Amino acid sequence: MKTYFRIMTLITATLSGFQGNAQKISYPASKLIEQQENYHGTKVGDPYRWLEDDRSAETEAWVKAQNKVTFEYLDQIPYRSRIFTDLEKAYNYPKYSAPKKKGDYFYFYKNDGLQNQAVLYRQLGEKGTAEVVMDPNKLSPDGTTRLVVFALSKNGSYAVCGFSKGGSDWQEYQVMHMKTLQMLPDKLEWVKVSGAAWQGDGFYYSRYPQPDGSALAAKNENHQVFYHKVGTSQQDDQLIFEDAANPQRFHTVSTTEDELYAALYVSDRGKGKDGNGLWLMKKGESKFWPVKEEITDFSFGLIENTETGFLIETNEDAPNSKVLFYKSSDKSWETFIPEKEEPLQGVGTAGGKLFASYSKDVATHTYVYDLTGKQEKEVALPGLGYASGFGGDREDTFVFYTYTSFNYPPTIFRYDIASGKSAVFRAPELSFNPADYETRQVFYPSKDGTRIPAFITFKKGLKQDGSNPTILYGYGGFNVSLTPSFSPTRIPFLNQGGVFVQANLRGGGEYGEKWHEMGMKEKKQNVFDDFIAAAEYLVKEQYTSAEKLAIQGGSNGGLLVGTVMNQRPELFKVAFPAVGVMDMLRFHKFTIGWNWIADYGSSDNPEEFKFLYAYSPLHNIRPGGKYPATMITTADHDDRVVPAHSFKYAAELQAKAGASSTNPLLIRIDTNSGHGASNTKKALETQADIYAFMFWNMGLVWK
Repeated sequence: MKTYFRIMTLITATLSGFQGNAQKISYPASKLIEQQENYHGTKVGDPYRWLEDDRSAETEAWVKAQNKVTFEYLDQIPYRSRIFTDLEKAYNYPKYSAPKKKGDYFYFYKNDGLQNQAVLYRQLGEKGTAEVVMDPNKLSPDGTTRLVVFALSKNGSYAVCGFSKGGSDWQEYQVMHMKTLQMLPDKLEWVKVSGAAWQGDGFYYSRYPQPDGSALAAKNENHQVFYHKVGTSQQDDQLIFEDAANPQRFHTVSTTEDELYAALYVSDRGKGKDGNGLWLMKKGESKFWPVKEEITDFSFGLIENTETGFLIETNEDAPNSKVLFYKSSDKSWETFIPEKEEPLQGVGTAGGKLFASYSKDVATHTYVYDLTGKQEKEVALPGLGYASGFGGDREDTFVFYTYTSFNYPPTIFRYDIASGKSAVFRAPELSFNPADYETRQVFYPSKDGTRIPAFITFKKGLKQDGSNPTILYGYGGFNVSLTPSFSPTRIPFLNQGGVFVQANLRGGGEYGEKWHEMGMKEKKQNVFDDFIAAAEYLVKEQYTSAEKLAIQGGSNGGLLVGTVMNQRPELFKVAFPAVGVMDMLRFHKFTIGWNWIADYGSSDNPEEFKFLYAYSPLHNIRPGGKYPATMITTADHDDRVVPAHSFKYAAELQAKAGASSTNPLLIRIDTNSGHGASNTKKALETQADIYAFMFWNMGLVWK
């Protein structure tokens, strides 16, 4: 009898899913205004520009109306709450960061399981009793204030604590006395795109002048570097560097381990330059002097100083990057670690050694070098995954690193520098058997024949019969590599017979700067072609079908999803464009959007306008188009990709395709959150709604 009722419940829920799929939705009215721009002779309408005003009552009312429709739709899905419960259960285990040694203490973060924010701890020695240094969960009632910077002074007496509220990129810095663990009166505001670089009894940081108008949407210009002395007020901070003649440049500072040198990085991405200049200033000096004064498309990063010069990582004349030695005496350059066939993933120093990590077909390989540039050994990693860390102080005898892959939860290893041996320092405490799951790395041809890698993860026993619900995830931009990573909230989806696919598209950094350049500016269509080809491959190989395929991406990945929806809507059943750059003609008008011109180009340039307009998600929605079931996601405190992108895109999509579509075209707008979820609860709620929306529109049941 119980079996009969179970079967009938599943049949009823499935039929309800198909019925919900075909329901006509009454979308909120989006006012049209007369607004046109003339782009080099082409007139382009912008009827929803009023939605760019994030402080207006009209925009607020529109957001409430859209959320009402969206959450009423989600509320009808009978297994939505069950999904959230499953995700909570999967996520509820202790999660640790790798420890960082400072003096006699080891500092680390830990989330007990479902805490909204990880708590910062310290302990004396490797086996001491942990004490709480900072619990961000106590900083706001809803747990959306985050600790995003924690920078200890050289002797460990003080620490800079940087806080972000409600998911905003704006930060507020305070100073903690590490003996008492109490905050000093110091308070620094309007900090953005910054770190805290200690030197002596103070630190360097970067900030903007207080913005005029909306703090969450106004363009950010005139990035300044200040030096703050502990125990003083912000108004007494010393202005170290600014360039008012070039207001759209970033200026950030780091210091060497011995605090003898400060390094100034200057980038000019607003003018299309993808690299940076590098300047140095010795302690006691008052001005920076150039190591690389001209800003080009090449990057330069200071690794460490020696008695005779500086180790610097660069991709100048080396698309996969190399390490050079810059000699102080005559300012000459010599190769320290030459470029390899694989791109350099990162370089760290500790114990008088250099740790250089490379990415071979998106998997990490780490090698140890002495300070003459001689390779000594390779760090033996558990498998084909991603490893990070490998940094410390000169006197350290060991380092910590973290290794992970799709079916390998993040595990912290302790690497002994002398012996070259790794041992597990802290393994995750969760109920998960890696042997139950499989990850395959495949290579498929894109439209132009380029070989593109992708990782496909699923539970063992999967049948390739075209029936599996599948999520295809991509990014493809800004030299960002999508590396193998474990997600506990992915496991319940895999247990439902789901397939997760991560495609390593051009525009990323998986194969070095050349791979990045193949997806930039006028070549951006390569990225979309790579993603479409991934979907076609999955269908061809019968991992899934067009009726069971969902696509997902955030930020630049949201742009990706919005574009391929326009170009090949029939290829996907469900689409999740998240916090996307959807208006390619006006992205540079808000906050630090001008920073993306180096990758995208600008509509201010006649030639670049042509290809931007040709693929811009907002401007290529087809009237009467048959679009996939779509749930756009964004948040009210996103001041990186302002929510106006998603607002205007949703209004246009609903207006042009809402009446003709049998699929829902919704927007989910989170509150008190930003470019990413501002706390654990919001992250789990969003992910549960994504799975629920996906299964409901595929006519599936979450069992």
